[in-house]
Amino acid sequence: MTVLVAGATGYLGRFLCAEDAPRGHHVTALVRDAARADVFADLTVEAEATRPEGIMDGKDLVVSSLGITRQTDGPGYRQVDVQANLNLLREAAAASVKRFAYVHVLHAEAMAGVPLVDAKAAFVDALRASDMPATVIAPTGYFSDMGEILVMARNGRVWLFGDGTRRLNPIHGADLAVAVADATETGRGWAEVGGPDAMTQDEIARAAFAALGAEPRITHMPDVLRRTALAVLPILPRRIGGPARFFLTASGRDMVAPRFGTRCLSDHFATLAAEAAHNPSGEQK
Repeated sequence: MTVLVAGATGYLGRFLCAEDAPRGHHVTALVRDAARADVFADLTVEAEATRPEGIMDGKDLVVSSLGITRQTDGPGYRQVDVQANLNLLREAAAASVKRFAYVHVLHAEAMAGVPLVDAKAAFVDALRASDMPATVIAPTGYFSDMGEILVMARNGRVWLFGDGTRRLNPIHGADLAVAVADATETGRGWAEVGGPDAMTQDEIARAAFAALGAEPRITHMPDVLRRTALAVLPILPRRIGGPARFFLTASGRDMVAPRFGTRCLSDHFATLAAEAAHNPSGEQK
């Protein structure tokens, strides 16, 4: 099988490339800057997803994790999460690609009004309405998203909205890449997936402190502050308001999906803490 991975240099994209190759697939990584690409692929194609003409020839499968994770003053969610993926879908159809897989977000319908989620949902609607056989994967969240909890713990205190009982089971990128590959190979149309451990927000905070060998210090803020912040965020610059609206909305509900994979968040925290101890001046991965 020949696979094109869009968003190949992102957190998940690197794992997608690394997972497909050992399965005997020929992997092409779509990147914006080949000089900065260090992904495991047979071929790296430098091109803008907004102008993907000619890159789909001979491909059997397109897997897109393309999207904005940290908003800047550049292109917005509609230009990237919607339009760039629509351009990829158009080119895939023209090249007779057999399947298009897209990485969405869990419980998108309950987070309507959040620009990041709305953009992803708009593309999913277009994908499912097209004639292209499609696989949509809706994960709970990534281990990389949990890094902020470890940062707070390292700074001495974790701040949580509400009573800390909201549950989630984020998933490691490598485990999610396996789930994506399994779903596309079996032709599943929709797959919700989370990591092996469902934990409360309090338990995640305590795991972060445990990884640092520190006494837990957790402060619970009234949930009304979260809701107030959500009301104010739309007037702020999108580079601030965009990611914050998603984080605050998701943190106000349970984010638990069927459990998958073998990598535990507590072990991930321990690995990050050990790496930081050996390289205090390095950036957290």
